[in-house]
Amino acid sequence: MPASRPALLVVAHGSRDPRHAATVRELVARVERLRPGLAVETAFLDFVEPSVPEALERLAAAGAGAREVVALPLLLTRAFHAKSDIPAVLDAASRALPGRRVRVRLARVLGPSPLLTAALERRLAEAGVRRAERASTAVVLAAAGSSDPEAATVLEGLARQWRGAGWGAVRLAYASARGPRTKEAVRALRAAGWARIAVAPYVLAPGFLPDRIARGARESGADVLAEALGPAPEVARLLVRRYEDALLAPRPRLAAAA
Repeated sequence: MPASRPALLVVAHGSRDPRHAATVRELVARVERLRPGLAVETAFLDFVEPSVPEALERLAAAGAGAREVVALPLLLTRAFHAKSDIPAVLDAASRALPGRRVRVRLARVLGPSPLLTAALERRLAEAGVRRAERASTAVVLAAAGSSDPEAATVLEGLARQWRGAGWGAVRLAYASARGPRTKEAVRALRAAGWARIAVAPYVLAPGFLPDRIARGARESGADVLAEALGPAPEVARLLVRRYEDALLAPRPRLAAAA
């Protein structure tokens, strides 16, 4: 790998559910296939190894090519983890590296992006929603949820975008932090007269909150339940794009010297 090519550190939240880490690693493997030769590590904030310090240490030990690292938060919205947790952990980890100087560029979170919209539509199509059925299908766009108003604004914008994209109706739902819940959104659409209702989870990987979304869809009688975005090709391409965008920044947003 050329010394001038920064490494990529993908930072995921982590979960006790083993499906979460497996899905993240499958997604990162797809990224590696898109960019052969790029040094890539995956780290988790909680529950799963390696931790951010461990993964950063691996990259720093890999040689001169990892003297600069792009840290990419595997998050759909810019909320607490993106604004506070991840920058703090990266700063502390980079400062603690013994005898090395590693510059860390912090990439943008994944959303919003047309590639995520395309991945959502891919998952709905895989679940059985044909393009010709859009106008007769109401969709519940179900997110994990956040109390951060910036995250809520992004999701509301995505819902508005979908309402103008040919779907019969679109309602937001949340698995935590705010309402309505998935089952409430499905029941409201049913009460409004919609005969066909699909639930599109706006989540990256299986886990506790995605399971809550799925349970709400089943309990309320939704006709279609799509899978999590996971390692969809569009998501992998978006990770590559966020990596490349970070390289265009005038200077690293995080920098530390041992």
